[in-house]
Amino acid sequence: MLQRLRGFSLIEMVITMALVALLASMALPMTETVIRRGHEQELKTALYQLRDAIDAYNMAATAGYIQTSANESGYPPSLQVLVEGVRDVRDVKGGKIYFLRRIPRDPFADQRREAAEHWGLRAYDSPADEPRAGDDVFDVYSLAPGTGLNGVPYRAW
Repeated sequence: MLQRLRGFSLIEMVITMALVALLASMALPMTETVIRRGHEQELKTALYQLRDAIDAYNMAATAGYIQTSANESGYPPSLQVLVEGVRDVRDVKGGKIYFLRRIPRDPFADQRREAAEHWGLRAYDSPADEPRAGDDVFDVYSLAPGTGLNGVPYRAW
């Protein structure tokens, strides 16, 4: 007596593959959005850290903890100064005040470049609508092209 072999027919296999492809095509855009949202959160965090360090430097300069001349704005001359530290004039041993451990990276920028090159710099004497670099760093912005999920260009964050 012949035994009939059990298995899937060709039609069952095609229907199963079509359902799997449909589910995958629905999940892919959702995955891309989740990844993009994660990068945007990293960008917000990096901008917050940089701006907080710039403000802390300015407060230390205003309070007299950092030696500045009368013609300086009280903002750091570069982002690197925030990492390298500045001499604390209150410390007789010549200690330094550090504002950042490292310059955060822009997650949308080319990761082969140095972290400090990821950011656009705005000097104290430049207008907000046309930021430009100068003798100090008053603010930072992303150089990444594109627009966030909220509809605002990354440059304007």
